[in-house]
Amino acid sequence: MTASSLFPYVIFGVTGRTGAAAADALLRSGHPVRVVVRAPVKGRPWAERGAEVAVADLTDLASMTKALSQVQGAYVVSPQQYNRDDLFERADLIADTTARAAVAADVPRLVALSSVGADRESGTGWIRMNRMFEQRLGETGVSTIFLRAAYFMENWMPMIGQAMRSGTLPTFLAPPQRPLPMVATVDVGSSAAALLQEKRTGTCIVTLSGPKDYAPNDVAAILSTTLQKPVDVAVLPETKWPEALADAHFSRTALAGFAEMTRGLNCSHIDIKSDPSAVEWAGTTTLERVIVELAQRQR
Repeated sequence: MTASSLFPYVIFGVTGRTGAAAADALLRSGHPVRVVVRAPVKGRPWAERGAEVAVADLTDLASMTKALSQVQGAYVVSPQQYNRDDLFERADLIADTTARAAVAADVPRLVALSSVGADRESGTGWIRMNRMFEQRLGETGVSTIFLRAAYFMENWMPMIGQAMRSGTLPTFLAPPQRPLPMVATVDVGSSAAALLQEKRTGTCIVTLSGPKDYAPNDVAAILSTTLQKPVDVAVLPETKWPEALADAHFSRTALAGFAEMTRGLNCSHIDIKSDPSAVEWAGTTTLERVIVELAQRQR
């Protein structure tokens, strides 16, 4: 056992899907893990599995530096708070604090969750927050892999619930027959864990999609087979988006960001292949598997 192997990998976002998957993958492989949470109670399940628990506020430099000290590497995320009108300013503060803490703690390598489209300067809505994250971390000189994930398969959960009740799958994505790259969050987390263990230096961009692309029509067909009943697709016009998203309690700024992002996806301005410098990775989890799991949770 080397001295470096005694230091843990630090994982942020373990109360979310990708962070939990990253921590789980590392723990299952026998690696030491430190999870970072906002409240001690959130860390208890991980402590029971043998992980260290660090409590930190993502906007507090001292607690972030302590959480990132004496580590092999860290998976960092910037949670986006869609109920806030200042969500872009908040995201920039988190990005700046994370960057400064990584430098202060002398972190040897980072894997940072980002998104396809982060290479675009404008017209990406919410994804601009990921671009801020990349820019702040990129200025530090810390070896960083930016993991640009495709559209999360789990984003379909609320629409699947509606389809199960009504037989119609609403979608913001159009046209419904056009396939888009999608990825399961478990593959994002497991890829982050694998990338943390690589010994490369410098900055690298990795795009991550699933084993194939899927269209909204494919989602409906898979769900129809799962439920054993017909499921139609209904493309929501942009005028209906605020009403459809009312239960999400988005701020006006967040709603505008969602609309711009969705328009960017629908016109292919946001494209997983738009950055020729990126290394392409693909997960193994199929949309069929994710939809079956999501449908079971809705029953």
